[in-house]
Amino acid sequence: MSVEQVKAYFKAFGMADRVREFEVSSATVELAAQALGCEGARIAKSLAFMVDGEPVLVVTAGDAKIDNRKFKEFFHTKAKMTTPEETVVRIGHAIGGVCPFALKEGVTVYLDVSLRRFGTVYPACGSGNSAIELTIEELETYSSFKAWVDVCKGWQGEEEA
Repeated sequence: MSVEQVKAYFKAFGMADRVREFEVSSATVELAAQALGCEGARIAKSLAFMVDGEPVLVVTAGDAKIDNRKFKEFFHTKAKMTTPEETVVRIGHAIGGVCPFALKEGVTVYLDVSLRRFGTVYPACGSGNSAIELTIEELETYSSFKAWVDVCKGWQGEEEA
C-alpha cells in the first residue's frame, strides 16, 4: 500500500504520526478540502507528466491549473500527463493519492510558485484518503524537489485563456 510507504518515509524523520487518514475520500482537491476543513487552494496537488521520457511531478496549489505555454517554455515540451496506469508504474502512487514522497527512482519533483502564498499546505500521502500538513519549508525538504517553477495559471485571479 502506497500510504504505508509514505508513512515509513516520514517515520525516518519522526513524522509518521502527522500523516492523517480519513474515513472519506480526499482524492480530489474539493474532497480533500472538505475532509480537512480548509480552502481548496491549500491542497497541494501533485500532477504527473512525462518529459523527455522521464517522469516529472509538478506540485501546485489546489486552485492552480497548468498553463500550457508556461509549461512548454520551462520544460521545452508539451504538457502530457501520465495515464493512470503510467502514474502507478512510473511515479509509485495511484491517481488521487499522488504525492512527492516515497517515489519511484528517477522521478523529478518541481514545486510551483502558486504554493508560496500559504504558510502550510496539504499534500496527499499515497492514498485517496490521506494528507499531511506541511510548511512550505517542510515541503521543500521532504519532497526533495529540484526547483521552483512558474507553470500555472488561474490562481492569481488572472483571466484564463
